[in-house]
Amino acid sequence: MSTTSGKTLGGRRAQAARNDEVILEAARAVFLDDPKAPIAAVAERAGVGISALYRRYAGKEDLLRQLCHDGLRRYVVEAETALDEPDDWAAFTGFLARVVDADVHSLTVHLAGTFTPTEEMGRDAMRAGELATALVDRAHASGRLRPDAVVHDLGLLLEACAAVRVPDPERTRQLRRRQLAVLLAGLSSVPDADPLPGPPPAAGEFDWRWRRRE
Repeated sequence: MSTTSGKTLGGRRAQAARNDEVILEAARAVFLDDPKAPIAAVAERAGVGISALYRRYAGKEDLLRQLCHDGLRRYVVEAETALDEPDDWAAFTGFLARVVDADVHSLTVHLAGTFTPTEEMGRDAMRAGELATALVDRAHASGRLRPDAVVHDLGLLLEACAAVRVPDPERTRQLRRRQLAVLLAGLSSVPDADPLPGPPPAAGEFDWRWRRRE
């Protein structure tokens, strides 16, 4: 009896996990197309009842917050993985390639200001910044990264790649990788290169967009 109940409970948990994955994938697609879309559009795309969605997420803001926090966690994981790479330049470029492939910054650009971040998200964002700084420091130490490049340039680079989007996902990936290669060429150290124009992006310069938009 207990074994059967345990199997049933395990099956329900597995189904709930699958449903959650389907909901998040649907939400990602829906809100990238239209951040103002209603939560009902997510349920419809996921093929689940609206009640099933609300059992997992109290409302649209919770769903938006989860999507962005998942992207932030992915960024942290990729940065931690990169820091284990012995080659400083390969660590830096490999990290950027994996983050571009994960499409983390599309959500940042589209959803910033549509929800109130949690304290945990703030801590993870600080961790992400620390890890990115470590990777940039190593890239500078390798002599491959131009000396006037700063860690905050990475956000602009990743947003530029995220802006590339065509209907075919594989073609999108190919074009983003091409864009990344072009941008990395611009960040590579070259003798007698002209300095980058204007002052570099500063810490907190883009924090304004995370203010809640009413």
